[in-house]
Amino acid sequence: MQVQLSGSKNPLAYLLLIAPFFLWGTAMVAMKGVISHTTPLFMAGVRLIPAGVLILMVAAFMGKPVPKSWLAWLWIIIFALVDGTLFQGFLAEGLVRTNAGLGSVMIDSQPLAVALLSLWLFKEHIGLWGWLGLGLGITGISLIGLPEEWIFHLLDSGVTITTDNWQDLFNSGELLMLLAALSMAVGTVLIRFVCQYADPVMATGWHMIIGGLPLWGISSVLEGQQWQNIVLSDWIALSYATVFGSAIAYGLFFYFASSGNLTSLSSLTFLTPVFALIFGYIFLSEVLTIIQWLGVFLTLISIYLINQRENIGVKNQTITITETNTTEESLVLELSPKKVP
Repeated sequence: MQVQLSGSKNPLAYLLLIAPFFLWGTAMVAMKGVISHTTPLFMAGVRLIPAGVLILMVAAFMGKPVPKSWLAWLWIIIFALVDGTLFQGFLAEGLVRTNAGLGSVMIDSQPLAVALLSLWLFKEHIGLWGWLGLGLGITGISLIGLPEEWIFHLLDSGVTITTDNWQDLFNSGELLMLLAALSMAVGTVLIRFVCQYADPVMATGWHMIIGGLPLWGISSVLEGQQWQNIVLSDWIALSYATVFGSAIAYGLFFYFASSGNLTSLSSLTFLTPVFALIFGYIFLSEVLTIIQWLGVFLTLISIYLINQRENIGVKNQTITITETNTTEESLVLELSPKKVP
């Protein structure tokens, strides 16, 4: 099954297709604007639990079956802890220490980790273009996440790497964003096992609720003044991130994933950081350094190459076959005794 948009004249089809990535990117900006008035773990729970309730309500309206076996609930709990608690926790904590555009770029680099996990677990083919994408991705993530002193040291500028540099790295939002991307990648792989025992829509709703509860529990112990300083505009931004950035975005994504080509759909992931960078610049006046912009550029190219590696390989194979046939036809005409001078 594939999403047949090539012959569609309806602009709404294209808008719906890119909507999840637009919503994810803009939700990152909305969360960044609220974080100064609340706490990260509480905000992460707000984004998960109400969205999970909304998805379960829609799933019940659609008549989706409730998970019944203990294996189904075990996989949902594992999925919830990895893709819910760890991913949203690292994301929220990292968002405090970095900007929305940069954070979104690093989060959406998770296809790099997905490709490696799929190669290891499912023996999926990566190919030349996939490996090239991985190499560019590693370079791009290094330019984005590593301290600039390290990069200058690698370029023989004389700057040395010290213990303080290591401490700065582990306290940086970039590392937390990388851990969030890794958690999301593992969660993407786990969904294959979850769907063997439970409906994906029901599993998505329950994993949001189960994954959000520990975040609220940790927040109640370690954080304070979670909602006392939130103003009306902040609640509106949180509502947008919850309803549109979580419930609707995931709902649309899983709808297209269940009825179309997942590789073609996931290739649009590179739009998410683009939207976040644009709206982060417009609303939050965020600016990246030249080195980070270069890393962003390489990361976007790598994500595109990894997700489109099969299509690029098919195009190159078609061109090669066409050129070979043309050469053979010319040779046959030259050797044919019936050829007219």
